[in-house]
Amino acid sequence: MDAFTSFFDSQSRNIWSYDTLKNFRQISPIVQTHLKQVYLTLCCALIASAVGAYLHILWNIGGYLTTFACLGTIIWLLSTPPCEEQKRVSLLMASAVFEGASIGPLIDLAIQIDPSVLVASFVGTALAFACFSGAAMLARRREYLYLGGLLSSGVSVLLWLHFASSIFGGSTALFMTEIYLGLLVFVGYMIVDTQDIIEKAHLGDLDYVKHALTLFTDFVAVFVRILIIMLKNSAEKSEKKKKRRD
Repeated sequence: MDAFTSFFDSQSRNIWSYDTLKNFRQISPIVQTHLKQVYLTLCCALIASAVGAYLHILWNIGGYLTTFACLGTIIWLLSTPPCEEQKRVSLLMASAVFEGASIGPLIDLAIQIDPSVLVASFVGTALAFACFSGAAMLARRREYLYLGGLLSSGVSVLLWLHFASSIFGGSTALFMTEIYLGLLVFVGYMIVDTQDIIEKAHLGDLDYVKHALTLFTDFVAVFVRILIIMLKNSAEKSEKKKKRRD
């Protein structure tokens, strides 16, 4: 996590420097209004996802069915024309509920082991999201878009790692390598997707529902990986305490 932490710190310094703050003038008022819509919709989607996770804790509904339902509603949303705004927003909220239910087992496990880990993971994800999205907004236009190719290569590596672990049997080291690499990749996508949304908005693409879906996917991907890492660290600490007592 050292590379991630140093990158996070560098982006934080860039956000608060005067030169980068001047770059915010490059974003037109129309695009700024669009970004407000995107982030407001994203917040609503996160709330809907939390409802989905809560429903899983109550009724144990999370699993393959909710995962397929999430994918189905996303495909339905993307195939719906932008003029049907209310329907698309409803589909986004439905997909967020299904996504929350799908990761509900992991959240339930975190609550059983240490509820503070769940809170810390969400706060850490939110801070990282705010920092990297802010860095993308305040940077020069298109500055980070070149990272898209590298991140696509990173996703390909993740797929091969997952494929190899499913065939040859995954060790804990291979699994954690996949988790850490995935964390770095999706943190990078936070920056690239934010700048991509800004560029599309400048070109007239003001589809805030689709853009909110993109950022929601990034947020959940980072949150899940941070939660897994913190759960592993918490389990290792509890094991060490048991050994000391013995």
